[in-house]
This record gives sequence, C-alpha cells and structure tokens, in this order.
Amino acid sequence: MQGVERLVTLTTDFGEGSPYVAAMKGVILSANPSARLVDLGHTIPPQNVRHAAFFLATCLPYFPARAIHVIVIDPGVGTDRALLHIEAAGHQLLAPDNGCWTLAAAKLTDTPTVRRLSEPRFWRHPVSATFHGRDILAPVAAYLSLGGDPNELGNPVTEWFRHPLPPATLEPRRLAGEVVFVDPFGNLLTNIPGDAFLALASGPVRVVVGAREVTRVVRTYGEADRGTLVALVSSSGLLEVAVAEGNAARELGVATGTPVVVSALHNERPDASLAN
Repeated sequence: MQGVERLVTLTTDFGEGSPYVAAMKGVILSANPSARLVDLGHTIPPQNVRHAAFFLATCLPYFPARAIHVIVIDPGVGTDRALLHIEAAGHQLLAPDNGCWTLAAAKLTDTPTVRRLSEPRFWRHPVSATFHGRDILAPVAAYLSLGGDPNELGNPVTEWFRHPLPPATLEPRRLAGEVVFVDPFGNLLTNIPGDAFLALASGPVRVVVGAREVTRVVRTYGEADRGTLVALVSSSGLLEVAVAEGNAARELGVATGTPVVVSALHNERPDASLAN
C-alpha cells in the first residue's frame, strides 16, 4: 500500500513530552509516512477513564468523518480486557474496552459497529504486556490509514463496557446532580442539562456546590466581577460552575463527584414541569 494522507488523532494519559507518545507516532509513520497525526491531548489524569470519556465526547464530534482516533487510557493493559475497533458515523476509534469511548460514540450515532481486535498479523511483534498502544493500536491505526479493511481486524461484538454519564435528578423545583468534569481553568462541568437549569433559573434559584452557594447566574463569564462564583450553561450544554477569572475547583476545594443542587426559591415561582 502507498502512503495516504489520513487524519489520525492520539489521546493518551502518557503526559506531554512522553517518549510513549513519540514511540506510537514512530510506529504509525514508519508504516505510513503520509499519515497526518494530531494530538488531542496527553494530559488525561492517569487511568482516569471517566475524565477521558467526557473529554472525548466533547471534542470528537467536531472532527471530520473518516478520522481515525487512537485512545490509550488503559489501566487494564496486559489483562484479558479487549481492544476494540469502533465505527461510528464514519469515524473509526481504536480503544480498550473500558468505556472510555462510549460517550463520544453516542454523540456520533446510536448504532456503532464494534469489533474485537483479534488478528495478530496487524500487530507489532513482540507485543509488550504493558504497551498495547505502541504494539497493537498504533500499527492497526497505520493499517487503517492506508485504506485497510476493518473487517479483517476481528469479528463484530454486541457487548462492551459502557461508561454513561451519571443521570441527574430533574424535578419541577429542584435539580440534583454532580460535578462530572473539571476543565483546565478549574471550571466545574455538571451532569445537569443546561435547558433544565435555564427553565428553573427563569425565576430566583439557589445553586449549591458541595457546601458553597453560588452567588450569581450569568450568561457568560464577563458579566461578573473578577473572583465572583457564577453558574452558567457551558458550551457543551450543561450547567457549569465557575469563578470569573479564577479557578472554581481550587477555590471550592471540590472535584468530580461533588454534589450540585439547584433549587427554586419558595413562593417565587409556581410549580411547572421541566422540559428534559
């Protein structure tokens, strides 16, 4: 096969400047020097599958179809966990079967096609027990970038590990959820849908994160003075808690899993069913 300029993205928890990322790039470029490699991020917190799932769901839908996405957040490397090839709305994902990819695939399609990587002829040998990103996922990505047939990689499967976003509780006068993602600015992304929050916030509301009450509801960060704790709808369509020109996670001392509750203030707004 001749070299083909095909977009291949890389997402890992290896860290910036990692020799492991460089090794994966070397494997791909050795097979296809024309591959176009794009780093999505290598600072996923180590072994944090939940963080990776939200990260990928937030960015993969904006990439062009036919992109190949290599995802190596793999605390189960070397065990009997499967490695998968996923086709979703024209995108191809290569990832361990730990749910890190499922939120992103759900944003792309309701019906992904999933195969277990089981054909060693497409792998690099010998295969390290601790570096399947280099020895399995990278060479398979190179094969696909050259126009290889995904059907050759292994048989389809119908069961895989899913990592859904935890559901929020949506009631007429109360929304309850949790922080599901902390971005590099320290902004706190929750699992409470933005439309449900805006419906309730059309009247006076109280927003509490952990033990702290948010002081203002805004449309954008610049509406509040520096250092103000605010609630708003994020670009991903979820309730977000932030500090204007500051770091909410550090100021509040909270992390993922911290409870978030939005309550309508009594006698200020009649009960009404919230649209989901």
